[in-house]
Amino acid sequence: MVKRQPEPAGRFGGLVSIVGIALFAIGLLLSVFKTIPPGKVGVQVLFGRVQNDVLESGLHVINPLVDVTLFDIQTQNYTMSAVHSEGEVQGDDAIRVLSSDGLEVMVDLSVLYKVNPNKAPFILQNIGMDYVDKIVRTVSRTAIRDNAVAYPAVDLYSTKRQEFQEKINRTIALSFAKRGLELQQILVRNISLPASVRASIESKIQAEQDAQKMTFVLQKERQEADRKRVEAQGIADYQKILSTGLSDKQLQYETIKAQKEIALSPNTKVIIMGNGKTPVILSDKN
Repeated sequence: MVKRQPEPAGRFGGLVSIVGIALFAIGLLLSVFKTIPPGKVGVQVLFGRVQNDVLESGLHVINPLVDVTLFDIQTQNYTMSAVHSEGEVQGDDAIRVLSSDGLEVMVDLSVLYKVNPNKAPFILQNIGMDYVDKIVRTVSRTAIRDNAVAYPAVDLYSTKRQEFQEKINRTIALSFAKRGLELQQILVRNISLPASVRASIESKIQAEQDAQKMTFVLQKERQEADRKRVEAQGIADYQKILSTGLSDKQLQYETIKAQKEIALSPNTKVIIMGNGKTPVILSDKN
């Protein structure tokens, strides 16, 4: 069209053609090279057909007619919580389940998972890019409900919580694996019971604490009674030894020893020895 223009515009027709060809060549060249960012893989689609070859992170030379869809293969977190500011869904997104005793229990759950790089073409072909809503959310909530019905509400809250978590972990892991996802960990963050059940549990815990306290007090009193009993027995044994084991001569000897020690004291002036009839005066002065 430029060439057909009257002079002087027609003179630039050849230059415009060269520039156009150059731009087309550059665009074609750039479309041949595809860079996959770290932590992602690329799935090639040619005329609507998904290719099984997965492009890992780095630079690749590809067919310029191929469309490349990127998948995040890093660890991802999907949280369902009653706290409005947490989780992918705004508002109360906790999982409400029924326990074996018919009580409604609320569970806050976090799912740590990742896409299996080798299964990315399968996911694109059979599930689509919205696999989080179709698989992660749906499978997790269903597994929680299906397994919670086997436990009483109190057991979910206390003694069976770890067992419950391990059970749903196995259930979700098997379901994810069939669909190209890898479960890394299930975190049961919180289990909320009805107010009446919580009050009953708190009363039971308080009663157990009071019983333990009373047991401690009784044990302490029992030990104190044993100590006093041993002390009394020791005093009785000592008195028995004194009454049966010492003669008059021994008592007289001990009396003389005691009076001698008193006599040697700097403060001693007069000592009466014997039966009091014959006083002996001892003095520390000449």
